[in-house]
Amino acid sequence: MSTSTPQIILVATDADEVFDGIDAALADSTTQVERVTAGREVLAAVRRLAPALVVLDLQIGNMGGVATCMGLRNEESFGRIELQNILILLDRSADVFIAGRAGADGWLIKPLNSLRLRKAVQQILSGGTYTEGDAEPLETDPVGTAADPVTIETA
Repeated sequence: MSTSTPQIILVATDADEVFDGIDAALADSTTQVERVTAGREVLAAVRRLAPALVVLDLQIGNMGGVATCMGLRNEESFGRIELQNILILLDRSADVFIAGRAGADGWLIKPLNSLRLRKAVQQILSGGTYTEGDAEPLETDPVGTAADPVTIETA
């Protein structure tokens, strides 16, 4: 019988069905799934629990998953918390760009299924990334007609 402490996965979601699905897919004798229901609760929970992975729902109360991810990355940059593994749960493929810009290690597009979720978690916890959809920067000049610089002359 092993007496090792299970790894903790922190889930930030206010949707019971999202948490229940994640808990059912990931919780076992080696993994403990903990929950907060608001983005503003994540930082304190990270400090208290030292999770192996933080899973952020895109829409969580008053501070969404992207803002929460950016907040955690800022705390890391100031040395106030350890580097976090972060997975964001997106509502639609159009959200991929903002997840990448927020600095997430990976993202899944809902609806979730346990196979994709476990694969994403395994990839991220192994030091990799897991993404769905196209994370290329948005095209600012889709027709290839870059504007010439404008010079304004005054009399």
